[in-house]
Amino acid sequence: MSVTKRLAGDDADVLADPRFRVILLGSVVSPMGASLVSPLLDSLIPVYGVSEARIGLVMAAFTAPAIVAIPLVGLVSDRYGRKPVLTAGLATFGAAGAGLAFTTDFRIVVALRLLQGVGFTGIAPVLIAATGDLFAGDREATAQGLRFGTVGLSLAVFPVLAGLLVTLAWQYPFILFALGLPAAVVVHLWFEEPTTDANDHGLDWRRLAAVLGTPRIALVLLGRTVPSIVWFGFLTYNSIVVVRFLGGTPGTAGALVGTASVASSIGGAQVGRLTAGFETRRLPLLVGTAASGVGLGGVALAPSLPVAGAGAVVVGAGFGVVLTLYRSTISTLAPERLRGSLVSVGESAGRIGSTLTPVAMGAVVAVATPRYGFEAAVRGTLVGVVGVAMAVGVVAIVLADRHVTLAADG
Repeated sequence: MSVTKRLAGDDADVLADPRFRVILLGSVVSPMGASLVSPLLDSLIPVYGVSEARIGLVMAAFTAPAIVAIPLVGLVSDRYGRKPVLTAGLATFGAAGAGLAFTTDFRIVVALRLLQGVGFTGIAPVLIAATGDLFAGDREATAQGLRFGTVGLSLAVFPVLAGLLVTLAWQYPFILFALGLPAAVVVHLWFEEPTTDANDHGLDWRRLAAVLGTPRIALVLLGRTVPSIVWFGFLTYNSIVVVRFLGGTPGTAGALVGTASVASSIGGAQVGRLTAGFETRRLPLLVGTAASGVGLGGVALAPSLPVAGAGAVVVGAGFGVVLTLYRSTISTLAPERLRGSLVSVGESAGRIGSTLTPVAMGAVVAVATPRYGFEAAVRGTLVGVVGVAMAVGVVAIVLADRHVTLAADG
């Protein structure tokens, strides 16, 4: 039995499809926008001359464009195809990211991160939708898991590498973003557009609005914000917890992100098995949500680096399972001609969580620090993020599952 079959199950042969292999290449680049920057944030505070509260804007600026742009990009990819959108997204992402190595002006940094965020809107959602175009059922869930496993491997390598490179010069980690440029060339030359009837229709706004108005879809989209809230809470303050409170280095902070990412890739790769082994997705979603919250709480309250490392493993595993399950669920529920649009709205929902989280956390930390001290403010804010995420996640999962039951009974 092959390694991939042992890891992902009987449907691991989806890897034989050359189109899926190109999707996996794009998946190497797609997560770099947040994970590569996370271990650098504490080191960049003196470089940019900003406060601890404002440095979170480097993360928020990257995620903000997706709130509006991703749904539009999804509609365009449904109308004109995945290939041109993916090619343009990778090229923009790579060029804007590499440009960060050439400026210390914080306004330009934020502008480049906004542009890089626009490029990202043409990458991850299109990769998810294209995977849904290629496969169905448990094979689709397995393919989404393997795709996310590739994301996890990228997350494991690049944050560690960035944490090491920043000790040599702050500019060096940003050069890694240039990998988006050759990836764009490969997609342009060798990606074969999945064959569907989606391109026979115009930009179907009314039908999309009707689908979004159904209670189950709305609840699933609400739940989709939860893994983003937890993960970006971890990414935004991981380096500060590790370096400021636990005596680690930027390399250690990168290693913690890498550890969480390996766990997330392993968790995501199990989604095909989970969908085949359970009648509904309710229990795996609840367990994964709880695990991600417990893990983030462990990092927030960690008294030592080993405890923080254990928390990172748990938050990563829970994040990988929950995010991949939500993405697979949205792709599966979508009508074929609206798959790109609905997947993109799901990613936009996730971006709302990932954009508001660093901003809200920075505001709370700024207000709480004078009264409680910086360390207590950061740790307490992280625990607060856990509480909010768990409450929203459990409500969304339970109510969405209830609507499925009611529909079946009716």
